[in-house]
Amino acid sequence: MARSYDRLVTGNGLSDGDVYGRIGEDGFARLVAAFYAQVPGDDVLGPMYPKDDLPGAELRLREFLVGRFGGPPRYEESRGHPRLRMRHHPFRLDQRARDRWVALMDRALDQAALPADAELVLREFFHQTATFLMNTPR
Repeated sequence: MARSYDRLVTGNGLSDGDVYGRIGEDGFARLVAAFYAQVPGDDVLGPMYPKDDLPGAELRLREFLVGRFGGPPRYEESRGHPRLRMRHHPFRLDQRARDRWVALMDRALDQAALPADAELVLREFFHQTATFLMNTPR
């Protein structure tokens, strides 16, 4: 199934829809695990995640990313359209929360040791999406 973002191409020539083919399930699993390993101890993000739902949050993010970047659309099959702004609306997402989320995800990208072209696509997406999801001034 062709998705509209399959054609988005970065300066390095890798399209969003090609990332899954480049890093596979294992790459997304390493990335998301590295991100969520940091969350419980974080003073900004930790309180936003119920301790008993961290495994669920990890699964949801991994499934979303797999489908978003060209893999099987399991997230949409189980949860429907991502509706990112709606799903994140209950949380106070200000500049501080955005910057912390990006810092943890950047660190996770470094730890996951993904191919540089895929890392660039993902990093750009994460930075832009984190800004898009901000819902609280300052």
